[in-house]
Amino acid sequence: MSNAKNSLLNKLKSSEAIIGIVGLGYVGLPLMLRYNDVGCRVLGFDIDSEKVGKLNSGKSYIEHIPSEKITKAQSTGFEATTTFERISEVDAIILCVPTPLNKHREPDMSFVIDTAEVIKPFLRAGQIISLESTTYPGTTEEELLPRIRETGLTVGEEIFLIYSPEREDPGNLNFETRTIPKIVGGCTESCKDVGVALYLKAIDEVVPVSSTKVAEMTKLLENIHRAVNIGLVNEMKVVADRMGIDIFEVVEAAATKPFGFTPYYPGPGLGGHCIPIDPFYLTWKAREYGLHTRFIELSGEVNRAMPEYVVGKLIEGLNERGKALKGSKILVLGIAYKKNVDDMRESPSVEIMEIIESKGAKVAYSDPHVPTFPQMREHHFDLTSEDIGPSSLKSYDAIIIATDHDKFDYDMIGKNAALIVDSRGKYRDSQHNVIKA
Repeated sequence: MSNAKNSLLNKLKSSEAIIGIVGLGYVGLPLMLRYNDVGCRVLGFDIDSEKVGKLNSGKSYIEHIPSEKITKAQSTGFEATTTFERISEVDAIILCVPTPLNKHREPDMSFVIDTAEVIKPFLRAGQIISLESTTYPGTTEEELLPRIRETGLTVGEEIFLIYSPEREDPGNLNFETRTIPKIVGGCTESCKDVGVALYLKAIDEVVPVSSTKVAEMTKLLENIHRAVNIGLVNEMKVVADRMGIDIFEVVEAAATKPFGFTPYYPGPGLGGHCIPIDPFYLTWKAREYGLHTRFIELSGEVNRAMPEYVVGKLIEGLNERGKALKGSKILVLGIAYKKNVDDMRESPSVEIMEIIESKGAKVAYSDPHVPTFPQMREHHFDLTSEDIGPSSLKSYDAIIIATDHDKFDYDMIGKNAALIVDSRGKYRDSQHNVIKA
């Protein structure tokens, strides 16, 4: 065992290791809190000076993480910085940076590559680097490994490199960072050993695999499995609707089978930072091997068509009432990508809003978790969340239930809205003012 490995293992096991987390968003911030809880000093890095300023003032910018937790972490050593020279101070570097798709639906690795270049001058012997960002198989070996080798440090002896995919489910009260098993794949056996020690400090169960590629592919399989099954049930929703069948009743009935079936529910499209994006990492990489992933791409086509399907149902409902979409006032209920969170990434609600606006309607939204429409890379609305009540609902020609937050009063909405386009199955009984979408 090398001296660097032995020293780092001892630091990790004794909580003397300083943990550096790069990217303080929905993945990095909960991870910071978990390491802080187990007695590790954490140094957080982010290029967003506004985020860093809020954290250093004891404030949270993520709804389900209260500011009191940030203040508590500060009292036990946490600080955030935009100064990447301080990478040299930490023993573990966990990369939680975005990996979006570009306009051609190809992986945009610029955040990972730029981060690797920025930290490279400050790497030293006795550190471990863990990439958590979801990506295509081969990223760790093809993009990070060569850059680390350029420092002159020997990977597996002096410095250690692993891939350990993030697994977060905001709003799911049944799981937290500590209780979600952690996959770890190393570039060498020694890298894997150190990676397991890094995460065993904070996570109840660590699952080692034979390589970084296996770990990368595991993350993709998890999310492609979900995307494909949602695509299937969304397609069945369209067929069931044409046949006059309630797809939600069908799913619930099928879910009583105690084996061989997992329920997935239809909706207005896919949202979040993983499910709409991850399948395209694999389809893109598969082309390098001369393969065409038809099954995955077909499910993507079905899911991407859902916002248009919802708007089509809206137009149908307005037509039945002698109205055109152009000039109508439409309220979208829920613009976060899933219920009971404030996360807007890849939310299908935003695409629905854009389609409605492009067709000449006036669009507004109500979301108790998103008081002001946030700055987004590709979408912009100068809107704030509307308060809804019996009188205000009556001022809209139609409302669309896009995200079914628990805070909405569905009974009040059902009694006062002129037309409801329900993409989440909230109104199961037949109502004259409800169209299922």
